[in-house]
Amino acid sequence: MASADERPWSVDAAARVYGLQIILLKRVYVLPWTQFLYAEGTEEEVHAFFSTHDVVVRGSGLSSLLADFASQQVTVLKEPARTERFAGSTGPRVLEVQVRRVETVDAQ
Repeated sequence: MASADERPWSVDAAARVYGLQIILLKRVYVLPWTQFLYAEGTEEEVHAFFSTHDVVVRGSGLSSLLADFASQQVTVLKEPARTERFAGSTGPRVLEVQVRRVETVDAQ
């Protein structure tokens, strides 16, 4: 159970973070921060755009995740197991994480 100031993602504010590890239930992605474009969102949903992939995070209290994306300090973002989605929490909660490959358009 997370407390009000405990985040369900990992942040490293002391060192330069070179990549974001996204751990899904059936796959792991590692995206370099050098390919980060921007992030946008609300308390319930955050979209992070990289040059090769889009990341969508759904949950509650996600404004601090948006701030951590802006400062590029997130090191690990983990999709919760099905049983963890129903656990009570007073702080930020991640309910779902999706990663989509950006489709390239061939110029002709």
